[in-house]
Amino acid sequence: MRTRHILALLLPAAMMLGAADEPQLVPDVSQREVIIQYSFTGANLLLFGAIVYPGGVRPEKPADIVVVLKGPDQSILMREKQQIAGMWVNADSARFESAPTFYAMASSRPIDKIVDERTAAIYELGVDKLQLSPSSLNDSAELDRFQTGLVDLRDRAGLFVERPGAVEISDGVLYRARLPLSARVIVGNYTAETFLVQDGRVVAAAVRDITVRKSGFEQFMASAAENWSFLYGLVAIALAVGMGWAAGAIARRL
Repeated sequence: MRTRHILALLLPAAMMLGAADEPQLVPDVSQREVIIQYSFTGANLLLFGAIVYPGGVRPEKPADIVVVLKGPDQSILMREKQQIAGMWVNADSARFESAPTFYAMASSRPIDKIVDERTAAIYELGVDKLQLSPSSLNDSAELDRFQTGLVDLRDRAGLFVERPGAVEISDGVLYRARLPLSARVIVGNYTAETFLVQDGRVVAAAVRDITVRKSGFEQFMASAAENWSFLYGLVAIALAVGMGWAAGAIARRL
């Protein structure tokens, strides 16, 4: 009921945009701020909104919607291990300068049924279309191997998600989709992007910002590690030594 009420509130705003020459999107997200506490097990975000067509006239062929939830980019070094003389050692490596820490996508139909390869690459629609900016590789086969490895690692960690067909479009104008936010996400600024696609062409796009931050003891520890790193290190060492001494004393008594 709450979702229907929110969608209904979007309609007056949608009517105000009806005079535009191109279709418009009026998007929103169920949570603009996600708080990470000790009990955080992930979140399930609802991305929803309305499609506004010029003059209120919908096209004969239904449009498609693609929503993308993306986390902050980071530089990451990938290492490949090889077995030499019975031991696993680091071999080749590759650095990607702008790998998203989190990426989730949902679409009204499979992406290859909505847009061509070029359009998907331009808008990064799909984990295989992410522009990771490799800085240390020239060989395309080697690049593909490391990129596949990175995608596989983050997919298994729940940090890369694809859900084709998960976007529901009602009456051709209201859309909604749920995307999971993994418990392993990092703090930072996230974006929820919505793309309206007609005849294989992206005709409208809109973005909403989401903030993921820590709270309570987790926030205190993160701030201490960042702002008072030397003191934080000393305290961590003292705690480790104290716990080790206490464990040894208990073991001797037993």
